[in-house]
Amino acid sequence: MTKKTDNSTNAQGKKSLRTLDIAYIGASVALIAICSWISIPTTIPFTLQTFAVMLTVLLLGGMRGTIAITVYILLGAAGVPVFSGFSGGIAKLLGPTGGYIIGFLGTSLVMWAFEKFLGKKIWVYIAAIVTGLIVCYAFGTTWFIKVYTADDGSKATLAMALSSCVIPYLIPEVIKVILALTIGTNKAIHSVIQ
Repeated sequence: MTKKTDNSTNAQGKKSLRTLDIAYIGASVALIAICSWISIPTTIPFTLQTFAVMLTVLLLGGMRGTIAITVYILLGAAGVPVFSGFSGGIAKLLGPTGGYIIGFLGTSLVMWAFEKFLGKKIWVYIAAIVTGLIVCYAFGTTWFIKVYTADDGSKATLAMALSSCVIPYLIPEVIKVILALTIGTNKAIHSVIQ
């Protein structure tokens, strides 16, 4: 009688994706898109994207979560309307708000690194999310300053970028972090997904 092998590890011992992993990644991409469509239009639209990004990495783990976020960004770059306002295309990524979308990848990579080196503990998740959001906002705000030009031809300053793109979002981000942690660290949900 032969032993049944786990199809998640290939011949070289490297972990590979199972069909179920691909389904979870696809569902997470859809969740991020849906959360981006729930939007309050402002200079940087207020959406639930960051919530979905944090939740994706918490539920799927670093590798699968980062793959899901990369797929989401690539779909949007290809023109699929997965970004806020049912938009997509490379122009959206190259525009003033594109840095925040690319910053989602930074968030997931930071969260993956924390998970890999510090383990799966609640304080690690909190530190990872906070650090990941700082990376996302730093990249997005820097990009905004570099790319944004007002109707009168003036460029954005750091003070203008912070007052338009960061400060108004701090309290909503705290709420999204708490919500993502509450759902993403739920043991019952984790037992199904892992």
